[in-house]
Amino acid sequence: MYIRKSRLSPRRQNRLLEHFVAGTTARAAAEIIGVQPNTAIRFYMRLRFLISSQLPSYELNGEVEADESYFGGIRKGKRGRGAAGKVAVFGLLKRGGKVFTAIVPNARTETLLPIIEERVTPDSIVYTDTFRAYNALDVTEFHHMRINHSKLFADRGNHINGIENFWNQAKRHLRRFNGIKPNNFHWFLKECEWRFNGGNHQNLYKQLKYWHSKSKH
Repeated sequence: MYIRKSRLSPRRQNRLLEHFVAGTTARAAAEIIGVQPNTAIRFYMRLRFLISSQLPSYELNGEVEADESYFGGIRKGKRGRGAAGKVAVFGLLKRGGKVFTAIVPNARTETLLPIIEERVTPDSIVYTDTFRAYNALDVTEFHHMRINHSKLFADRGNHINGIENFWNQAKRHLRRFNGIKPNNFHWFLKECEWRFNGGNHQNLYKQLKYWHSKSKH
C-alpha cells in the first residue's frame, strides 16, 4: 500500500503520535495542535497502516482462549452470531500473553479451525464456549475445554474471560469513532490488537515512535 509522505513538521508529527497513543481522536488532536482535521485523520491512518505492517507473527501455546465477536453499530434484525450488517472477528488469546485477531467471513468450522491450527501449537489447551463450530477440536491435536455460560458457577480456570475482556476493550475504543468504513476496519482492529499486546502507554509510544522514525528512511 502506497503511503504519501507527510508534510507535517517533525514536531507536529510527534505531537500527533503522542495523541494517537493516548487515544485522542484525530479531530480532537487536530484542534489541540492546530492542524486541519483531514491532515490528522490521514496521519492517524498512516500510523494504523504502519502498526499492521510491523505486528510480529507468533504462535500461541499453553492455555489459549478462542472466541468470535461481531463489530458494528446497533442495527435492527438478527442479533448474536451471524448478526446482519456486522463484521465477524475471530480471536485467540494466550492466557497472560498476547491476542491475535482475524476478520472472518463466517463462524463455521471450516473457517475457524485452520486459523487455530496455524496459530496455536499442538498439545495446547484450547478453551471455547459450546458453539458447535468448535466441536471439531475434540478430534485434533489440541486439548479442548468447553465453557458452558449457562452455568452460574464455572470451574476455576475454565473460562474465556481473557478474550472477552479484549472484545470489550476493543469495542470501547472503536465506539469513539462513530462508525468505521468496512474497508478500513482491518486497520482499526489491528490497532486494538497492538494496544492490548503492547502494554502501557509509555511502551506503546516508544515502539510506535521507533517504527515511525524507521519508516521515514
